[in-house]
Amino acid sequence: MSICSKFETKSNRVKGLAFHPTRPWILASLHNGFIQLWDYRIKTLIDRFDEHEGPVRGVHFHSTQPLFVSGGDDYKLKVWNYKKRRCLFTLLGHLDYIRTVQFHHEYPWVLSASDDQTIRIWNWQSRNCIAVLTGHNHYVMCAQFHPKDDLVVSASLDQTVRVWDIAGLRKKNVAGPAGGGGGAP
Repeated sequence: MSICSKFETKSNRVKGLAFHPTRPWILASLHNGFIQLWDYRIKTLIDRFDEHEGPVRGVHFHSTQPLFVSGGDDYKLKVWNYKKRRCLFTLLGHLDYIRTVQFHHEYPWVLSASDDQTIRIWNWQSRNCIAVLTGHNHYVMCAQFHPKDDLVVSASLDQTVRVWDIAGLRKKNVAGPAGGGGGAP
């Protein structure tokens, strides 16, 4: 193994990273509150996004839309359109730092894990929180959707890893077999 690319940011701490699913891009979320979009093939900073108040810990690209989501120490989730170069909207509900964020692979959902000891699932199209998963008794450091099944996994400083069944959430919130998850904002 060898290093393909190396580039430097102007922040002393990178808190989160995400690959774009098709382009040679990386999002880097920084302690200074900025999000940087890099082309790793030509080692060039393409864009910079700045609306968070404090460190940004999690970022994730949408698989088909020109979107990414971010979450940070300001307790806010932000959904961005990188083509329009702006934040589309902010989702509020967490009561402490947001550690990780992720778009669902099929449905119009975003997952967030927080120091408030919860995992939240949001419908980014309707801009509503559709589920709050509770049960951890310390910071939830990370969470992810399963790539195919109706499951979420989370890990906490309470020294547990939990697997959550969200099949009921899908049945309650998704109409039709396709789920309508690919719509544009």
